[in-house]
Amino acid sequence: MSAVGERVRIPSEIWILVGASFVIAVGFGLVSPVLPGFARSFDVGATAATVVVSAFAFCRLVFAPVGGRLVQRLGERPVYLTGLLIVAVSSFATAYAQTYWQLLVFRGLGGVGSTMFTISAIALVVRLAPPTIRGRVSSLWGSSFIIGSMLGPVIGGLIAGWGMRLPFVVYAVALVVAALVVGLGLGGARLRPPPGEEDRPVLTVREALGDRAYRAALACGVANGWANLGVRMAVIPLLAAAVLDEPWVAGATLTAAALGTAITLQVTGRLADRVGRRPLVIVGMTTSGLSLGVLGLSLLPGLAVVASLAVLLGLSFVSGVGAGFVNPAQQAAVADIVGQERKGGTVLSTYQMATDVGVIVGPVLIGAVVDLVGFGAALAVTGVVSVLGAAVWFRAPETLGREVVATPAPGSP
Repeated sequence: MSAVGERVRIPSEIWILVGASFVIAVGFGLVSPVLPGFARSFDVGATAATVVVSAFAFCRLVFAPVGGRLVQRLGERPVYLTGLLIVAVSSFATAYAQTYWQLLVFRGLGGVGSTMFTISAIALVVRLAPPTIRGRVSSLWGSSFIIGSMLGPVIGGLIAGWGMRLPFVVYAVALVVAALVVGLGLGGARLRPPPGEEDRPVLTVREALGDRAYRAALACGVANGWANLGVRMAVIPLLAAAVLDEPWVAGATLTAAALGTAITLQVTGRLADRVGRRPLVIVGMTTSGLSLGVLGLSLLPGLAVVASLAVLLGLSFVSGVGAGFVNPAQQAAVADIVGQERKGGTVLSTYQMATDVGVIVGPVLIGAVVDLVGFGAALAVTGVVSVLGAAVWFRAPETLGREVVATPAPGSP
């Protein structure tokens, strides 16, 4: 990255989004270690428990095209706020679910709101982040979510001692707080399109699919969603319970992975702006794949509980390091492909859909493999999928440097 890029300041609107992302992540982290166990409290198996996680992503997937069009028609801010409030209502209803099917429906409906605020936030980051610091902005945004996710599972595991329904109530409150942060911090006037915005050409999905980098991002998005989002959140807590059936173990396992990601994000954002997006994605997906693929070693027969916990937490940490390489690089690559000179709402929502496909399919299939042959084989399959996600980038071009910034970016000195 050039010296000019180093001096570019992050716009204040990005900082507001970062703060909201942190609050959302704390709330999301509260329910992550509890949700699979809450589902199993209705006397269902591992597959049915993972379906609850996938239902959220399924609704995100189905609603993503509509969400992209809403952002383009109504603007990012109202769609963002509405999405947060929908998920808040869904989470509160989930806390009072009386049957497995109510839990499934309430949790799934939250996916509609989730895709609204996610696509809105991505669109804002693409539009507001100066091209020379996209990796840095993506890393900062990701760090806020990861740090919140680190705190959330610990708190969630502790308050679950007062009942598995309580974290969902607290999550609803956190979402309302995030809506207030964005509603008060981002005035409508500050988010109005700049002059000439409406005249920008639209980048269609068909056009984007002609770009090998975009096709690689989609394929890798599926693998990343499968491994680092779906299986990590739905299956790893069940593995943690199999190692030691205590509420804090699942939270500690997710926190170990989040810690690995958070530490790595402190350097990978700037690194993506210097050496490129492609090498970081390859290294990250390979690291995640290898560590997740052997996570079943924590259940080796004859292994002491302390040793099993050490393997579980250590490999989870390493898998989180891999995710820390992938996430800012992937997001920056997609932003490079869209660029600031074109509208790409449907291109962004399609990328989000690809990730959600992995989140949906991964936990269900891996949950079924767990029920059939155990955690070892199931996690080995996940490792293969993750490594394949790295492989697709070997034939894709680097996206860093596609745009030439002719004028100083907003907020630059």
